[in-house]
Amino acid sequence: MRFYGLVLVAFLLLSISKINAQNYELGKVTIEELQQKVNAKDTTAAAAVLFKKGKTFFTYTYERGFTANHVYEFKIKIYKKEGLNLANHKVSYYIGYENRNDDSVSFSNAATYNLENGVIVKTKLNSEGVFNSNINKYWNQAMITLPNVKVGSVIEFKYVVKSENLIRLPDFDFQYPFPVAFFEYKTEIPEFLIYKTILIGQVNIKSSTEVVESKQIFATGYKQINSLYTSENIPALKNEKFVDNISNYSGSIQNELERKRFPSEPIVDLTKTWEGVATSIYENESFGKEIKFKNYYSEDLKILLANVNLPLDRLNAIFNFVQNRMNWNKENGYFVDKGVKKAYEARTGNVAEINFILISMLKTAGIEVSPVLVSTIENGVPVFPNRTVFNYVIAAAEIDGKKILLNAANKFTTLNVLPLNLLNWKGRLIKQDGSSQEIDLIPESLSKGNYTIIATIDPELRQIQGQVRIRRADYSALQFRELKVSNNDEDAYLEKLENDLSKIEIKDYLLENKNEDLSKPVVEKFNFSWSNAYDMINGKIFLKPLLFFTDTSNPLVQEERQMPVYFGYPDQNVYNVFLEIPDGYVVESLPKPIRISTEGKDGFYIMNMNTEENKIQIQVTKGINKAIFAASDYDMLKEFFQKIIVSQNEKIVLKKI
Repeated sequence: MRFYGLVLVAFLLLSISKINAQNYELGKVTIEELQQKVNAKDTTAAAAVLFKKGKTFFTYTYERGFTANHVYEFKIKIYKKEGLNLANHKVSYYIGYENRNDDSVSFSNAATYNLENGVIVKTKLNSEGVFNSNINKYWNQAMITLPNVKVGSVIEFKYVVKSENLIRLPDFDFQYPFPVAFFEYKTEIPEFLIYKTILIGQVNIKSSTEVVESKQIFATGYKQINSLYTSENIPALKNEKFVDNISNYSGSIQNELERKRFPSEPIVDLTKTWEGVATSIYENESFGKEIKFKNYYSEDLKILLANVNLPLDRLNAIFNFVQNRMNWNKENGYFVDKGVKKAYEARTGNVAEINFILISMLKTAGIEVSPVLVSTIENGVPVFPNRTVFNYVIAAAEIDGKKILLNAANKFTTLNVLPLNLLNWKGRLIKQDGSSQEIDLIPESLSKGNYTIIATIDPELRQIQGQVRIRRADYSALQFRELKVSNNDEDAYLEKLENDLSKIEIKDYLLENKNEDLSKPVVEKFNFSWSNAYDMINGKIFLKPLLFFTDTSNPLVQEERQMPVYFGYPDQNVYNVFLEIPDGYVVESLPKPIRISTEGKDGFYIMNMNTEENKIQIQVTKGINKAIFAASDYDMLKEFFQKIIVSQNEKIVLKKI
């Protein structure tokens, strides 16, 4: 048997074997399946996929060439009302081709099965349950809503996607937030198309590959490479706190075209290297040509840079100008839509148009700058060289040998502070000559928050009163501004803040540098009063050192962790509390100073306190030095947070003189 270039890159344990697929067919619902009350493998499951089958094969016509056909069959059991939403199934398909036929989706064999008086009742999908809608100029969506679905139902459906897109086949997903009893995926690929196959997840998969004669008449000796992937009892991948994108860890099979080798034609290598990716993207007129345009802003730039000489000052002036002038239309991508000139005139554009304007102006101003391709968190992580994994573009300027990442499409970002959904492992800086460079998107420096509380204790009213000042910088400031500035309802914000801070009462609220100078910290100030702020037992006052900033619950609550722990960015928060001891009281005891850290000191917590005359000063510093921890670090992190909670809940004790 010859292996015709099919590359299998496995992120999961992969065993190669000949598989005799079991007989899983639609229309074979049993009374036993309908009588099931819970899933045998996962009693908490709201639903389960009893089987999912997929098949990808190719058809050929002389007029259109090859067409990819993707067939999917589902059989699903509903156990709880939370699983009823699976009666709706959506499939997106591409309509943005030039000189090619649009993709198509067709549903069939869709039905709901229920057990009524011991008899299986089948309700077929009718035309009223089939919908088609437009998402944007590139995508449409087909959807079915199965009828008569209730707790206990079994639903089935089949659909076929036909596409002339041979570059990236649709991902075959086999892991969901509910268990999968069995899946099978077959591919029948002509030997002229060589795909790189990537297996994602942590599921044991069996696979086999063989080369057979094609049934189609196309060319002498035409063969196809048939592969079969299968597994069973796949556990649910349940959402956890602090996860970047669950799809990065969910089991799936991905195929991207790596090479074309048609008879009597030269072999064509596609996305084999990052250099090839960079070159092919720059050759597209919606990228390389647009990034060079510059005559449309000449007069504005001349006025902007008058008497601005230093490179960093020029960069700041241009970045602020583009950020303030341009408005993002909420469309991502690394190709322009209407073009940079029209976008500049309209003051509105997609991500590529806005950041291409920025790049072009910086180049004209004599600053070295290049585009950086990025995949947003919701789009997934780019692992291997290919053109389809990116959906965003930013700028990387270089001054005095240091790179500065810039994104002018967001109103709250600044130099080296990107939108939170761009903090997604690595980006790829590309140049017109085909060279490229990997760029770290996760920041290394700590984003800092400083909390200062000056408070007095009133034993008569059982209250604590005082002032709070909160100073946030870098990503902490960005996150706050996106939350606060974009929501102008200050009353709603303050109500939530009061509830979050143990129902204190806030007065004289003041916000400084809301968005006047994004490079500087944003500062909140307010007065507060807090009733029932401490315990009083036998005339003694027992209160927590950090007052209403005390951590009371562990953010990591699950017993086991399937995915890495993602915090977004490294941060550090410092709390300085100044407490005035009320007249007639003295300190009986204080919590002991403590220092807690994780292995490698990537998580740290320090508490110190002292007394002087009638005042207690408490200082707490806690932080996380890196943005991502492996799943194997979960227990360590969980214990770290639990120790912090114990420390913060030790009481200061004041007694009467």
